[in-house]
Amino acid sequence: MLPDEIFFSSVSELAANIRARRVSPVELAAGYLERLETIGRRLGALATPMRETAMREAREAEREIRRGKYRGPLHGIPYGAKDLLATREANTTWGAAPYKDQRFDFDATVVRRLREAGAVLVAKLSMIELAGGMGYNQADASLTGACRTPWNAEFWSGGSSSGPGAAVASACVAFAIGSETSGSIITPAAFCGVSGLRPTYGAVSRHGAMALCWTLDKLGPMCRTAHDCGLVLAAIAGRDPLDPTSRASDALPRYSPTGALLNPRPRSKRKLRLAVLKDSYEKAQAEVRANFLQSLEVLRRSVEVELDVKLPDFPYGPAVGTIVDAEGASAFRDLIESGRVAELASPEGRTGGYSASLVTAVDYLHAMRLRTPMRRAWSELFKKYDALVAPSRSTVAYPVAKTFDQAYPGINASSPIGASNLVGVPAISVMNGFGQNGLPTGIQFVAPAWGESVLLELAVSYQSATDWHRRTPKSSSG
Repeated sequence: MLPDEIFFSSVSELAANIRARRVSPVELAAGYLERLETIGRRLGALATPMRETAMREAREAEREIRRGKYRGPLHGIPYGAKDLLATREANTTWGAAPYKDQRFDFDATVVRRLREAGAVLVAKLSMIELAGGMGYNQADASLTGACRTPWNAEFWSGGSSSGPGAAVASACVAFAIGSETSGSIITPAAFCGVSGLRPTYGAVSRHGAMALCWTLDKLGPMCRTAHDCGLVLAAIAGRDPLDPTSRASDALPRYSPTGALLNPRPRSKRKLRLAVLKDSYEKAQAEVRANFLQSLEVLRRSVEVELDVKLPDFPYGPAVGTIVDAEGASAFRDLIESGRVAELASPEGRTGGYSASLVTAVDYLHAMRLRTPMRRAWSELFKKYDALVAPSRSTVAYPVAKTFDQAYPGINASSPIGASNLVGVPAISVMNGFGQNGLPTGIQFVAPAWGESVLLELAVSYQSATDWHRRTPKSSSG
C-alpha cells in the first residue's frame, strides 16, 4: 500500500519517482483506482472506472520504462477524463440519462494524445448533464448526482467539470481533463482548490468531445500545480486535422522528457504588468476579498500591479447567453425535439432546450458580430498589461442542499469569466486561501491569446511563494 502523500504528489514528483523506480505505474494505477472506488464514489466524482484497460496500460508503461523507452513526464501517470470525451472502452454518458448507454468506437484526440504520451486513463469522471447546456440551478443536475468538494462534502465541487475538480483535489487521479464553455474549468478549480488551465480557443483539439457551443468550447487540464498544467497542455495541444478549429502555436510551452521548460518566455527588462479588474473583488465575500488582496501583496514582489482596471464596455453576459442557447439548442436539437429532455435530472434542463430553441437568427448573429470589436478592444487592453487578475469566483463553493440562487444572496461581484471566454483567451485558476466552512478560494490570471506561457509563469511564481497548492483535504485520506 502506497502512503497518501504519494497520491497527493504533483505530476512532476510522480514522474521523478517513476523514473527513479521508487514507484511503479502499476502500483499507482491500482492505488488511484482504489481511491476512485471509495473516496471518488463517495464524493460523486466517479462516472465509470476503467480498471481493466488502466491496468493493461500501466503494465505496458512499466515494461517500456524498464526497457529505457521513456516517453516523458506523463509516462505511467494515471489520469481521469470528463465524461464528455469519447472512449472506445467505456461509455460516454455526457452526464445525462438519455445518453447513459452511449458508446463510441473511437477515442477523442485528447485521449489518444495522452496515451501516446504514456499517461494511463483510469476513469471517466462525472459532470453536470450536457455540461449545463440546457440550464440548471442545483448541484445534483447530473446522472451521477451531486458531486462534492472534498474540503467539505456538504458543498458542491463546481460545474460542469465537477468530477475532474473533486477527483484531483481528493487525489483520486494525478490530473484530469475538463472542459470550459463559460467557467467550467475555472469554477471547479476554485471550489476544489486545484490548478485549472483553460487554453486559448483552438489550442486543443475537441475531436471526440461533446459539442455544446462550437465557438466557445475548450478542453484543458486540471492538476495539483500550475507547472503540471503546463506539462499536460504540452501533450494535448496542437493542430488536429479532425478539428478544423484547432491550431498549432510555437508560443505554447514545451518541456524536456524530465519536465524542464524548453522555451521560457523571453526575459524583459521590465516587470510583468498585471491589471486588477475593477468590481471583481470589492463586492466579493469577505474572505475571498481578503485572500485576493493578500495574493496581490505576494505578486507585487515580482510584478507591477495596477488596481481598478475596467474591462472594455460590452454586453458580455447577454452575448454569452444568446450564443450558448442558440448553439446548444442546435447541438441537442434531436434530444429536444424527441422530448427525451424530460429524462434530465434538472427541472430547468427539462424545459430550457425549448426556450433556447427560440433564439432568433438575428439575435444570434448580432451576438456573434459583437465578438470582433470585443477581441479588438481586448487586444488593445493587452498592449498595456501582460495579464488580468481577479478572484476566480466571488464566493466559496455553494451548499449542495440549496439551489444556487439561494446560496449567497447579495454577492454580485463582476467576473472576467464570460468575457474572456467570448474573446477566446486563456486563463488559469490556482488556490489562494480558505473562506467560509473551510472551503478554498482561488485567484485567476487571464492572458492574451496564446499567452499560456505568461499565465504559467505567473501561477508558478505565485505557487513558489506560497504553499496553498500543497494543502490537502483531511476527508480524502485513504
